[in-house]
Amino acid sequence: MSAVNLFSLKEQLQVRHFINAHKILTPLVVLGLMIYYGCWSETAWLYLALHGTYCFLWMIKDRTFPDRRFEEKIHPLAGFIFVFFMLGGYWVAPFIIIYQKVSAPAWLIGAATFLTIFGIFLHYVSDAQKYTTLKIKKGLITTGLFSLTRNPNYLGEMMIYLGFAILAQSWLPILVLLYWWAFFIRNMIKKDQSMARYPEFAEWKESTGLLFPKIFK
Repeated sequence: MSAVNLFSLKEQLQVRHFINAHKILTPLVVLGLMIYYGCWSETAWLYLALHGTYCFLWMIKDRTFPDRRFEEKIHPLAGFIFVFFMLGGYWVAPFIIIYQKVSAPAWLIGAATFLTIFGIFLHYVSDAQKYTTLKIKKGLITTGLFSLTRNPNYLGEMMIYLGFAILAQSWLPILVLLYWWAFFIRNMIKKDQSMARYPEFAEWKESTGLLFPKIFK
């Protein structure tokens, strides 16, 4: 690739392109692992269904109500290393499930399904609320799901990947989650610091949790 083409690519690529590439490839990677290792267990199919559906819905979300944060320009190499490659850590769980032919008990299947579905609801509904609200009026969003927690989208995403990880019944996917959760918490704290400039932020912070809804107010 010539220097001119590389410069042009650098100007066009956004963070969302590397995230979307990971979402598109994920069900193909999982299915490829199932074929390669000859694993057609219920747990493997469940994982493919849950994670594959999440990725399919993500692509619809990106098309209809995208997250503007992910439209930031990024160098191709940085995008591959710090976005695509790091997201690849989420493939540890399906690899373990398929390679080791893990069989999840019924209660764990139920828990994983609950976490994934509830997480998708929180994640995508809050993103849709944020997208539509900010089109009408800029500023703090303190109604709907955001009246319960200041970060329902992060809570939803954490629940989704926890549901995926527990199906593997291994500590390795949990380590991946801990890395991403630390990253999410850092972002949430930085977002709080940025939103503190709004006069109504103090009252909103008092009535909501950073991540989980406040039981006692």
